[in-house]
Amino acid sequence: MLSEMWADILLQLLLIISTILVFIFMLFNPKNLLSKLRPHSLPTYQSKRHFVKGAQLLSKARSQNDVVLAKSAESEADQAIKLDPLDAAGYLLKAMALEVQGLKELGIECLDLALERKLEEEERANALLKRAEMRMEVSEHGGGAVDLVVGDLVESVGLRESGKGFLLLGRCYEEMGLVEKAKKAFQDAVKVQPGYEKAQKELDRLVAS
Repeated sequence: MLSEMWADILLQLLLIISTILVFIFMLFNPKNLLSKLRPHSLPTYQSKRHFVKGAQLLSKARSQNDVVLAKSAESEADQAIKLDPLDAAGYLLKAMALEVQGLKELGIECLDLALERKLEEEERANALLKRAEMRMEVSEHGGGAVDLVVGDLVESVGLRESGKGFLLLGRCYEEMGLVEKAKKAFQDAVKVQPGYEKAQKELDRLVAS
């Protein structure tokens, strides 16, 4: 009888201590606790499904230069964004789909939204490079857009060096009349990507001029 009484007392003490610990945890970490209780998994899973399907459609659209497939990819991207608006992936997918459709201005807007969200360094570098490329195609280096392009490219190659990034940066510098910076950028392109013919031709042309 005595042992049973002590067992009951011990159990009650454990329950009281557990309650106090839970209360303290909620008091100092309410956001962490609530975030675990929220049902995020299903919308995120559905969003990823739409993203994967859209990426497959985009791959086909690019290989076949098919606008209809690109529109379908855009529709899947919209569904992914609707389900998980904080994920940058949907906006990146939509930007690529719009590019295939020739709607580069809208694609740039989607890249703007993607870049406002959390991205890994390499993903951010790629998104900045793509936005710079689209801006160059839209503006044809006109107006003050070249400054925005240079800003994107400088940040992009700072995060992850790429031959294409340095090539485009060199072309922008040349457009701005900064010949020495252009040469340096073309040299960096060849250094990062040995045998890069486009960059080597640009460098040889500037050196010979």
